[in-house]
Amino acid sequence: MAEVEDRWLSVDEIGKYLGVSSDTVYRWIDKQGMPAHRLGRRWKFKKDELDAWVKAGGAAEPAPPKKLPKRSTQKITQE
Repeated sequence: MAEVEDRWLSVDEIGKYLGVSSDTVYRWIDKQGMPAHRLGRRWKFKKDELDAWVKAGGAAEPAPPKKLPKRSTQKITQE
């Protein structure tokens, strides 16, 4: 019997498909809004939803916050 093309994929399968670790997949679910569906204790994914999410920039890491210049604490004296 031929494998169904539109099947639900696991965290490990999605990690291999995207070339990332399982930890990254879980982080993206939590922080980046990766489209995932909880079935009991397991996360499942649809490949077409993931492809659309990646194309829309969903996997892009947010830019780190800009560091503000340090303020001087030296006391300015007049001579």
